[in-house]
Formats: sequence, structure tokens, C-alpha cells
Amino acid sequence: MDHFTTSRLTAERLHEDHLADLVALHLDAEVSRYLGGVRSAEVTKVYLAVNMGHWDRYGFGLWALRTKDGDFAGRAGIRHIAVDDLEEVEIAYAFKRTLWGQGLASEIADVLTGIGLTRLALPSLVGLVYPDNSASRRVLEKSGFTLERSAMRRGGEMVIYRALRDQSSPPARA
Repeated sequence: MDHFTTSRLTAERLHEDHLADLVALHLDAEVSRYLGGVRSAEVTKVYLAVNMGHWDRYGFGLWALRTKDGDFAGRAGIRHIAVDDLEEVEIAYAFKRTLWGQGLASEIADVLTGIGLTRLALPSLVGLVYPDNSASRRVLEKSGFTLERSAMRRGGEMVIYRALRDQSSPPARA
């Protein structure tokens, strides 16, 4: 699933041509505040390579997002991560600051949740959020995620939200 569209966005599998847009996104201090901090161009280049490798390994990953008029909007996706030494699959999204407050994060979170739980038939998805990121917490809650617990990740406290494919059984742990 290299491409998909929502009502207001198009998504394409992350590739080398997205580097300049990702660097600009990751250098914005406000955008990066909830992504673990500003990332240099060099760090973003490694980030891009790692996430392209995720596609090769798992058949899914991050997509670059564009508005319907073709402008870069941000990035979002589904990817494997380790949380408290457990393998999880998370949904992740980040948008250019000029696009905040328009409901795009909710739009993409709904689509990613559907892809992960239905199309990929994953048993569960997580969303990791800094406790004070109320906007992202609302996005996850509106997409059917429930608050599960707190965790430490990369030296900071995070809260973990989870959505289950089968709400009647506990999430599978790797």
C-alpha cells in the first residue's frame, strides 16, 4: 500500500525525495517539541533511511503527506517500536505548523487505525504522547484509542494509548 488518499490528503510511501521536506519539518522547534526535539539535517537523513528500511522489512511504514494542491503537509504512518522492552506497532503523525487546528491529524489517525487494525490485521496499535500534548491525546481518543499507562521513552515520560482490533481480548505482546 504505497499510496492512499483521504478527503483532504494524499499519502505516498516515504522515499529519498522527501528528505528536504522532512528536514524543514524536523527543524521547526514547535513541530518537533513533541517529537523528541529538533533534528538536524544529518539526523533526519538517518531517520529517513531507517524508516525506508522499515518498509522493506515489514511492508508498511511512514508516508509523506501532501495537501490536495500538492504541497507537503507532513508525515504519518504505522511502524514497529520498542516500548519498555516490548515490541509494539504505533501510529505516528506530524504536520507542518501552518496546518495545525484543521482536523488533519484526526483524519489521518482514523485512516491509519483502519489500515493497521483492518487491512494489516494487527492485534493492536499504540499511540505514544507526551502527557501535556492535549491535542494529540484528543486525536487518539477520537480515533478509538484508550489510555493504557505511562512509560519512559528516550528519557522522557510518555503516555501510551491503545486501540485493539478485537476489543474482547487483551493486546498481543511480542
